[in-house]
Amino acid sequence: MSHKRIPKRKAAMAAGGVAALGAAAILLPQANASQDGASGTPAPRTLKAADAQGLAAQLSGLLGDSFAGSYYDAGKRQLVVNVVPGDNNNVVAQAKKAGAAVREVAHSLAALESGAHTLKAQASIPGTAWAIDPRTNKLRVTADRTVTGARWDRLQATVRRLGPGMATVQKSAGTFKTFVSGGDAIFGGGARCSLGFNVTASDGSPAFLTAGHCGVAAKQWSDAQNGQPIATVDQAVFPGNGDFSLVKYDDPNTQAPSEVNVGGGQTVQISQAAEATVGQQVFRMGSTTGLHDGQVLGLDATVNYPEGTVTGLIQTNVCAEPGDSGGSLFTQDGLAVGLTSGGSGDCTSGGETFFQPVTTALQATGATLGAGGGSAAGTGGAGQGAGDQQAGGDQQAGGDQSGSGAGDGSGAQDGSGAGDGSGAQDGSGAGDGSGAQDGSGASDGSALTGTN
Repeated sequence: MSHKRIPKRKAAMAAGGVAALGAAAILLPQANASQDGASGTPAPRTLKAADAQGLAAQLSGLLGDSFAGSYYDAGKRQLVVNVVPGDNNNVVAQAKKAGAAVREVAHSLAALESGAHTLKAQASIPGTAWAIDPRTNKLRVTADRTVTGARWDRLQATVRRLGPGMATVQKSAGTFKTFVSGGDAIFGGGARCSLGFNVTASDGSPAFLTAGHCGVAAKQWSDAQNGQPIATVDQAVFPGNGDFSLVKYDDPNTQAPSEVNVGGGQTVQISQAAEATVGQQVFRMGSTTGLHDGQVLGLDATVNYPEGTVTGLIQTNVCAEPGDSGGSLFTQDGLAVGLTSGGSGDCTSGGETFFQPVTTALQATGATLGAGGGSAAGTGGAGQGAGDQQAGGDQQAGGDQSGSGAGDGSGAQDGSGAGDGSGAQDGSGAGDGSGAQDGSGASDGSALTGTN
C-alpha cells in the first residue's frame, strides 16, 4: 500500500480479463524551450502542459472579455488561446506576443458560461452532463442511456434554445454513476473505494483525500477488507459543489508518503497539486482497473448523478469502473490533478469519467499536499515507473456482488450512499463493482504507459 501508509503488503494483480499495457514507460522529461519566429511576430512557445496552464491563467487576466478559453495541443506542445477580438484586434497581438497560438472564435467565455447556467436551470436531468469544450468553442453536452423519451426531448429543446452552434449533444452507451466500491483499496461500511492522495490536514495530522461519495458512505475506513479501521472521515462534500472528502489517519504517527502506487513495485512521487488543462495527458490509478491514461476534455463540468448534481468537475476520456472511486488522477511530472468521481462506460468499451479537482479539495479542506506544497503552476518531481505493466488490479471477468464487503462485480451497484441509479442495487450504502473486483484489497495495476 505504498501510497497510503508504510507499505505492508504488495498489491496482487489478477491474471484474467486484463490486457497488458506494454513495457515502454513514457516518463521522459519534456523540453521547455521557446521558439522565436523569423519575422516580428513570435512563433508559439513550446511548453509543458503544466506551464501552459500558467500561461493560460496569465492571458485570461490580460485579455479580459476577449479571452474565450484555451487548451493544450499535446502534439505541438503549444497553448492554443481562443479570442473574440471584436473591435480590438490588439488582443490577438498580445496573445501571440505572450507565446500562445491564437484562434479567433465566435463564442465568448461569458456566452458559454451563460449557456451552462441555462442547462443547469432547465435541464438538470439525472444522466446528463456538460462542460465547456474550448477545442470546439461549444458546450459539450452528454446524455447517458437512461435519458430517453420526454427527458431526451427536454434536453434537446433546451440546447436548441441556446442558439445555433452553441452546443453539441452526444449519447453515452453507459450510465452515469459514482465509482465507489477499490491507487490502493480502502474499505468502510460495506463500501470499497480507492485512496487518492496523502495530505497533511490543517492541524498537522496525516490524512488522505478520496471521493466525497465515499466519505458520506462510511465514517471509518480500513486498508483491508474486514480489517480494523485506520482512518476517520473529517470532512465530506457530495453532492453539491464537489465530490471530495478528507480522511484523517487515526494514528497521528502514521507515515503517509506523497506518492502513487502504480503497481509492480513502482511508485510515482507526487510533489504538488495542479489545475487541469484541456488537452493535457493524464493518468488514473484505481484498485479495480489499475492504471489507464487519456486526455482532459473539459473543465468546470456539471454531472447529474442519481444522488444529485455535482459541479466543478474535470471531464476526461480516461476509463474507470466501480471501485475506482476516489483514486488518483495525476501527470507524468508527478502533479496531483484529480480524484475519481464517476462517469459511464468501462475499461473495455471506454466511456467518460469525471474527476474532482485536487486544488479545490485542498482549498476547501485546508490540507496541503507534498513537501509543504498545495497547488502549483510549475512542474513537479520526476515520476518513477518503467517496467512490466498490466492494466488491472483485482479484475476478473465477473463475479457476484454484495454490499456487505468489497464486492466482486458483475454490474450490480449497491446504492444508498453512492451508486448507480439504474440497474441492480442492494442499498448497503455504496456502489460496488462492475465486473472487476474481488474484494481482497489487492489492487494496483501498472507503470505509466501511453496506452488507454
